[in-house]
Amino acid sequence: MKRRVIGWGAFALLAAIGLLLARVFEPGRFELELDVYILVVGGVALLNVVILIREAYPLERPVTQIARALERDEPEPQRLPELERVERELTMATATSFDLHTRFRPLARDIATARLAARGRKLEESEDELGAELWALVRPDRAVPTDRHGAGISPESVERIVERLEAL
Repeated sequence: MKRRVIGWGAFALLAAIGLLLARVFEPGRFELELDVYILVVGGVALLNVVILIREAYPLERPVTQIARALERDEPEPQRLPELERVERELTMATATSFDLHTRFRPLARDIATARLAARGRKLEESEDELGAELWALVRPDRAVPTDRHGAGISPESVERIVERLEAL
């Protein structure tokens, strides 16, 4: 606001100098010169008042239906495809013994092998470290189940195996 007042005063001074110059070069037209001066200064004052009012009360544009339709919603966070694949495999492993053997077992075996390899150990030599339940699942000589539609692994067993894998 202070900056605008200084600008307003500078403009009024400039207009007064213009009026004085007009009086010096055209002395017989005082009424016209005064009218032009008042018109210019009044116009600038009116412009400043309009600007101040717009700043004090900005326009609020109503949001139309089209504008609302064009607004983009925040995209929902995408789940990792690998995580979804593991969830599907775990779900299937709890359903049938064949899915347990062909889907969850290789995943648990790969994780156990990688965790043990990080400590310089081999899977075949780590039966004691893995525990009975995890070893029964990942042991190299585990046979393919004869009843493919037999019961899979329980969710509680999956939880214990995952905790054991995390502990390695």
